[in-house]
Amino acid sequence: MTTTEAPTSRRSPKPPRAPKAPRPPKRPPRPPVVLAPLTTRQAFARSFAAVAAALLIMFALNLLVFSHVQHLVAQQRLSDDYRAQLEAGIAPVSEGDFEDVLLADGAPVGLLAIPSLGLHEVIVEGTASGVLTAGIGHRRDTVLPGQGGVSVLMGRAAAYGGPFSHLQSLAPGDVITVRTGQGLQEFAVIGLRYAGDPTPPAPKAGESRLILQTSRGAPYVPTGVAYVDAELTSDVQPAGARMTTTATLPASDTALGTDVSTVWALVFAVQFLIAAEIAAVWSLRRIGSQKTWIVFVPVLLLAGFFVADEITRLLPNML
Repeated sequence: MTTTEAPTSRRSPKPPRAPKAPRPPKRPPRPPVVLAPLTTRQAFARSFAAVAAALLIMFALNLLVFSHVQHLVAQQRLSDDYRAQLEAGIAPVSEGDFEDVLLADGAPVGLLAIPSLGLHEVIVEGTASGVLTAGIGHRRDTVLPGQGGVSVLMGRAAAYGGPFSHLQSLAPGDVITVRTGQGLQEFAVIGLRYAGDPTPPAPKAGESRLILQTSRGAPYVPTGVAYVDAELTSDVQPAGARMTTTATLPASDTALGTDVSTVWALVFAVQFLIAAEIAAVWSLRRIGSQKTWIVFVPVLLLAGFFVADEITRLLPNML
Protein backbone atom coordinates (compact mmCIF):
# COMPACT_ATOMS: atom_id res chain seq x y z
CA MET A 1 0.00 0.00 0.00
CA THR A 2 1.51 3.22 -1.09
CA THR A 3 1.01 6.62 0.65
CA THR A 4 1.21 9.94 -1.04
CA GLU A 5 3.27 12.53 0.74
CA ALA A 6 1.71 15.96 1.18
CA PRO A 7 3.52 18.59 -0.72
CA THR A 8 5.59 20.76 1.56
CA SER A 9 4.87 24.51 1.31
CA ARG A 10 7.89 26.61 0.70
CA ARG A 11 8.05 30.24 1.85
CA SER A 12 9.30 32.77 -0.62
CA PRO A 13 12.66 34.10 0.37
CA LYS A 14 12.70 37.53 2.05
CA PRO A 15 14.06 40.35 -0.03
CA PRO A 16 17.42 41.53 1.08
CA ARG A 17 17.42 44.52 3.40
CA ALA A 18 18.56 47.79 2.02
CA PRO A 19 21.82 48.87 3.48
CA LYS A 20 21.50 51.53 6.17
CA ALA A 21 22.52 54.98 5.18
CA PRO A 22 25.63 56.05 6.93
CA ARG A 23 24.99 58.42 9.85
CA PRO A 24 26.23 61.92 9.33
CA PRO A 25 29.17 62.75 11.48
CA LYS A 26 28.31 64.53 14.69
CA ARG A 27 28.79 68.24 14.59
CA PRO A 28 31.15 69.59 17.13
CA PRO A 29 29.35 71.52 19.88
CA ARG A 30 29.03 75.19 19.24
CA PRO A 31 30.97 77.38 21.54
CA PRO A 32 28.72 79.33 23.94
CA VAL A 33 27.79 82.82 22.85
CA VAL A 34 29.32 85.31 25.19
CA LEU A 35 27.45 88.61 25.18
CA ALA A 36 29.36 91.73 25.76
CA PRO A 37 28.48 93.37 29.08
CA LEU A 38 26.06 96.27 28.86
CA THR A 39 27.44 99.71 29.16
CA THR A 40 26.14 102.00 31.87
CA ARG A 41 24.03 103.89 29.35
CA GLN A 42 22.56 100.67 27.94
CA ALA A 43 21.76 99.31 31.40
CA PHE A 44 20.06 102.58 32.32
CA ALA A 45 18.08 102.60 29.07
CA ARG A 46 16.92 99.01 29.62
CA SER A 47 15.86 99.73 33.20
CA PHE A 48 14.05 102.90 32.12
CA ALA A 49 12.22 101.04 29.34
CA ALA A 50 11.18 98.28 31.77
CA VAL A 51 9.86 100.78 34.31
CA ALA A 52 8.02 102.76 31.60
CA ALA A 53 6.40 99.59 30.23
CA ALA A 54 5.36 98.52 33.73
CA LEU A 55 3.84 101.95 34.40
CA LEU A 56 1.88 101.89 31.14
CA ILE A 57 0.51 98.46 31.97
CA MET A 58 -0.43 99.51 35.50
CA PHE A 59 -2.01 102.72 34.19
CA ALA A 60 -4.19 100.75 31.79
CA LEU A 61 -5.11 98.20 34.47
CA ASN A 62 -5.95 100.99 36.88
CA LEU A 63 -8.33 102.69 34.44
CA LEU A 64 -9.95 99.51 33.13
CA VAL A 65 -10.06 97.31 36.25
CA PHE A 66 -8.78 98.68 39.56
CA SER A 67 -10.63 102.01 39.33
CA HIS A 68 -13.98 100.21 39.12
CA VAL A 69 -13.12 98.11 42.17
CA GLN A 70 -12.18 101.28 44.08
CA HIS A 71 -15.50 102.83 43.10
CA LEU A 72 -17.52 99.84 44.33
CA VAL A 73 -15.72 99.79 47.67
CA ALA A 74 -16.14 103.54 48.14
CA GLN A 75 -19.84 103.41 47.24
CA GLN A 76 -20.50 100.64 49.76
CA ARG A 77 -18.78 102.60 52.52
CA LEU A 78 -20.53 105.86 51.60
CA SER A 79 -23.92 104.15 51.39
CA ASP A 80 -23.54 102.73 54.90
CA ASP A 81 -22.45 106.11 56.29
CA TYR A 82 -25.18 108.14 54.62
CA ARG A 83 -28.01 105.77 55.48
CA ALA A 84 -26.91 105.89 59.09
CA GLN A 85 -27.05 109.71 58.91
CA LEU A 86 -30.54 109.59 57.43
CA GLU A 87 -31.74 107.29 60.20
CA ALA A 88 -30.21 109.57 62.83
CA GLY A 89 -31.68 112.69 61.17
CA ILE A 90 -28.29 114.37 60.77
CA ALA A 91 -27.86 114.22 56.98
CA PRO A 92 -26.52 117.58 55.69
CA VAL A 93 -28.92 120.02 53.98
CA SER A 94 -26.35 122.76 53.34
CA GLU A 95 -22.61 123.05 52.79
CA GLY A 96 -22.10 122.37 56.49
CA ASP A 97 -22.97 119.38 58.64
CA PHE A 98 -25.47 119.35 61.51
CA GLU A 99 -22.89 121.20 63.64
CA ASP A 100 -22.34 123.86 60.93
CA VAL A 101 -18.86 122.53 60.16
CA LEU A 102 -17.90 122.80 56.49
CA LEU A 103 -18.38 119.46 54.77
CA ALA A 104 -15.16 117.80 53.66
CA ASP A 105 -14.65 116.82 50.04
CA GLY A 106 -16.11 113.37 49.52
CA ALA A 107 -18.72 113.58 52.29
CA PRO A 108 -22.05 111.95 51.27
CA VAL A 109 -24.93 114.38 50.66
CA GLY A 110 -27.58 112.37 48.80
CA LEU A 111 -28.72 109.21 47.01
CA LEU A 112 -29.30 109.47 43.25
CA ALA A 113 -31.51 107.03 41.35
CA ILE A 114 -32.28 106.96 37.60
CA PRO A 115 -34.56 103.94 37.02
CA SER A 116 -34.32 104.03 33.22
CA LEU A 117 -30.53 103.59 33.49
CA GLY A 118 -30.59 101.22 36.45
CA LEU A 119 -28.39 103.73 38.29
CA HIS A 120 -28.21 103.99 42.08
CA GLU A 121 -25.33 106.12 43.40
CA VAL A 122 -24.30 107.99 46.52
CA ILE A 123 -23.70 111.70 45.83
CA VAL A 124 -20.61 113.20 47.45
CA GLU A 125 -19.70 116.82 48.12
CA GLY A 126 -17.16 118.30 45.70
CA THR A 127 -16.33 117.71 42.05
CA ALA A 128 -12.52 117.58 41.86
CA SER A 129 -10.93 114.61 40.12
CA GLY A 130 -9.97 112.86 43.35
CA VAL A 131 -13.50 113.27 44.72
CA LEU A 132 -15.21 111.84 41.63
CA THR A 133 -13.26 108.60 42.05
CA ALA A 134 -15.75 107.73 44.81
CA GLY A 135 -18.97 108.62 43.03
CA ILE A 136 -21.12 111.39 41.57
CA GLY A 137 -20.14 114.81 42.89
CA HIS A 138 -22.22 117.82 43.88
CA ARG A 139 -20.78 121.18 42.85
CA ARG A 140 -20.24 123.21 45.98
CA ASP A 141 -21.44 126.56 44.63
CA THR A 142 -24.94 125.20 43.85
CA VAL A 143 -27.83 124.21 46.08
CA LEU A 144 -28.59 120.61 46.94
CA PRO A 145 -31.04 118.79 44.63
CA GLY A 146 -34.63 119.77 45.40
CA GLN A 147 -33.79 123.14 46.91
CA GLY A 148 -34.85 126.38 45.22
CA GLY A 149 -32.41 127.24 42.43
CA VAL A 150 -30.08 125.17 40.26
CA SER A 151 -28.18 122.11 41.49
CA VAL A 152 -25.29 120.64 39.47
CA LEU A 153 -24.10 117.04 39.71
CA MET A 154 -21.04 115.73 37.86
CA GLY A 155 -20.11 112.12 37.15
CA ARG A 156 -17.46 110.17 35.27
CA ALA A 157 -18.29 108.65 31.90
CA ALA A 158 -15.81 105.75 31.86
CA ALA A 159 -13.33 105.34 34.72
CA TYR A 160 -14.14 104.63 38.37
CA GLY A 161 -17.42 102.92 37.72
CA GLY A 162 -18.47 105.29 34.92
CA PRO A 163 -21.77 106.11 36.67
CA PHE A 164 -22.79 108.57 33.92
CA SER A 165 -21.63 106.42 31.01
CA HIS A 166 -25.20 106.17 29.62
CA LEU A 167 -26.37 109.62 30.66
CA GLN A 168 -26.77 110.81 27.07
CA SER A 169 -29.41 108.14 26.42
CA LEU A 170 -31.91 109.86 28.74
CA ALA A 171 -35.04 111.15 27.06
CA PRO A 172 -37.48 113.91 28.04
CA GLY A 173 -39.84 112.70 30.72
CA ASP A 174 -37.44 110.17 32.29
CA VAL A 175 -37.62 110.21 36.07
CA ILE A 176 -34.72 111.11 38.37
CA THR A 177 -34.97 110.89 42.14
CA VAL A 178 -32.61 112.20 44.79
CA ARG A 179 -32.98 111.41 48.48
CA THR A 180 -31.48 114.06 50.73
CA GLY A 181 -31.83 115.06 54.34
CA GLN A 182 -35.01 116.91 53.29
CA GLY A 183 -36.73 113.83 51.86
CA LEU A 184 -37.24 112.35 48.40
CA GLN A 185 -36.92 114.84 45.53
CA GLU A 186 -38.40 113.89 42.15
CA PHE A 187 -37.31 115.33 38.79
CA ALA A 188 -38.32 114.90 35.16
CA VAL A 189 -35.81 115.21 32.33
CA ILE A 190 -36.53 118.11 29.99
CA GLY A 191 -33.67 117.74 27.52
CA LEU A 192 -30.09 116.91 26.57
CA ARG A 193 -27.69 119.58 25.30
CA TYR A 194 -24.05 120.13 24.43
CA ALA A 195 -21.73 123.10 24.42
CA GLY A 196 -23.17 125.83 22.19
CA ASP A 197 -26.76 124.60 22.43
CA PRO A 198 -29.35 127.00 23.89
CA THR A 199 -29.83 126.62 27.63
CA PRO A 200 -33.22 126.50 29.32
CA PRO A 201 -34.36 129.77 30.93
CA ALA A 202 -33.24 130.29 34.51
CA PRO A 203 -35.68 128.90 37.07
CA LYS A 204 -38.03 131.39 38.66
CA ALA A 205 -38.31 131.97 42.37
CA GLY A 206 -39.73 128.86 44.02
CA GLU A 207 -38.56 126.56 41.22
CA SER A 208 -35.78 123.98 41.26
CA ARG A 209 -33.71 122.50 38.46
CA LEU A 210 -31.13 119.72 38.31
CA ILE A 211 -28.26 119.63 35.80
CA LEU A 212 -26.31 116.40 35.31
CA GLN A 213 -22.92 116.77 33.62
CA THR A 214 -20.47 114.25 32.17
CA SER A 215 -17.89 114.08 29.40
CA ARG A 216 -18.80 113.27 25.83
CA GLY A 217 -16.71 111.46 23.23
CA ALA A 218 -15.10 108.02 23.10
CA PRO A 219 -14.56 106.24 26.44
CA TYR A 220 -11.50 107.59 28.26
CA VAL A 221 -11.07 110.28 25.56
CA PRO A 222 -13.29 113.24 26.54
CA THR A 223 -13.94 115.81 23.83
CA GLY A 224 -16.54 117.97 25.52
CA VAL A 225 -19.33 118.14 28.08
CA ALA A 226 -22.86 116.74 27.90
CA TYR A 227 -25.65 118.30 29.98
CA VAL A 228 -28.97 116.76 31.02
CA ASP A 229 -31.52 119.25 32.38
CA ALA A 230 -34.32 118.14 34.70
CA GLU A 231 -36.99 120.07 36.56
CA LEU A 232 -38.39 119.33 40.00
CA THR A 233 -41.87 117.81 40.02
CA SER A 234 -42.17 117.50 43.82
CA ASP A 235 -42.23 120.23 46.47
CA VAL A 236 -39.38 122.73 46.51
CA GLN A 237 -37.22 122.64 49.65
CA PRO A 238 -35.61 125.65 51.36
CA ALA A 239 -32.02 126.23 50.33
CA GLY A 240 -29.28 125.75 52.89
CA ALA A 241 -26.39 128.15 53.47
CA ARG A 242 -23.56 128.12 50.91
CA MET A 243 -20.06 129.34 51.72
CA THR A 244 -18.64 128.59 48.27
CA THR A 245 -19.57 130.88 45.40
CA THR A 246 -18.94 130.69 41.68
CA ALA A 247 -16.08 133.17 42.09
CA THR A 248 -14.39 131.12 44.80
CA LEU A 249 -14.98 127.70 43.24
CA PRO A 250 -11.58 126.17 42.34
CA ALA A 251 -10.93 125.56 38.65
CA SER A 252 -10.33 121.88 39.47
CA ASP A 253 -14.02 121.58 40.44
CA THR A 254 -15.36 122.84 37.12
CA ALA A 255 -16.34 120.63 34.17
CA LEU A 256 -13.33 118.67 32.84
CA GLY A 257 -11.14 120.38 35.42
CA THR A 258 -7.77 118.95 36.39
CA ASP A 259 -6.38 118.90 39.91
CA VAL A 260 -2.64 119.39 40.37
CA SER A 261 -2.79 119.80 44.14
CA THR A 262 -1.79 116.15 44.62
CA VAL A 263 1.38 116.29 42.52
CA TRP A 264 3.37 115.92 45.74
CA ALA A 265 1.74 112.50 46.24
CA LEU A 266 2.81 111.50 42.73
CA VAL A 267 6.40 112.53 43.54
CA PHE A 268 6.43 110.32 46.63
CA ALA A 269 4.88 107.43 44.68
CA VAL A 270 7.57 107.70 41.99
CA GLN A 271 10.28 107.79 44.66
CA PHE A 272 8.82 104.65 46.21
CA LEU A 273 8.83 102.92 42.82
CA ILE A 274 12.46 103.92 42.13
CA ALA A 275 13.57 102.74 45.56
CA ALA A 276 11.82 99.41 45.04
CA GLU A 277 13.48 99.05 41.61
CA ILE A 278 16.95 99.72 43.05
CA ALA A 279 16.36 97.24 45.88
CA ALA A 280 15.19 94.61 43.39
CA VAL A 281 18.33 95.02 41.25
CA TRP A 282 20.56 94.75 44.33
CA SER A 283 18.65 91.67 45.52
CA LEU A 284 18.91 90.05 42.09
CA ARG A 285 22.70 90.14 42.29
CA ARG A 286 22.88 89.09 45.94
CA ILE A 287 20.27 86.38 46.52
CA GLY A 288 19.31 85.25 43.01
CA SER A 289 16.34 85.67 40.72
CA GLN A 290 13.90 83.23 42.37
CA LYS A 291 13.84 84.88 45.80
CA THR A 292 13.91 88.32 44.23
CA TRP A 293 10.79 87.60 42.16
CA ILE A 294 8.93 86.24 45.19
CA VAL A 295 9.73 89.26 47.35
CA PHE A 296 9.76 92.19 44.96
CA VAL A 297 7.06 91.46 42.37
CA PRO A 298 4.22 92.35 44.81
CA VAL A 299 6.16 95.40 45.99
CA LEU A 300 6.77 96.65 42.45
CA LEU A 301 3.14 96.04 41.49
CA LEU A 302 1.97 98.02 44.52
CA ALA A 303 4.37 100.86 43.74
CA GLY A 304 3.25 100.89 40.12
CA PHE A 305 -0.39 100.99 41.20
CA PHE A 306 0.28 104.01 43.46
CA VAL A 307 1.96 105.88 40.61
CA ALA A 308 -0.78 104.99 38.10
CA ASP A 309 -3.51 106.03 40.53
CA GLU A 310 -1.90 109.42 41.14
CA ILE A 311 -1.45 109.98 37.41
CA THR A 312 -5.14 109.18 36.87
CA ARG A 313 -6.11 111.85 39.39
CA LEU A 314 -4.31 114.46 37.26
CA LEU A 315 -6.61 113.73 34.30
CA PRO A 316 -9.95 115.53 33.66
CA ASN A 317 -12.40 114.97 36.49
CA MET A 318 -15.22 113.52 34.33
CA LEU A 319 -13.04 111.07 32.36
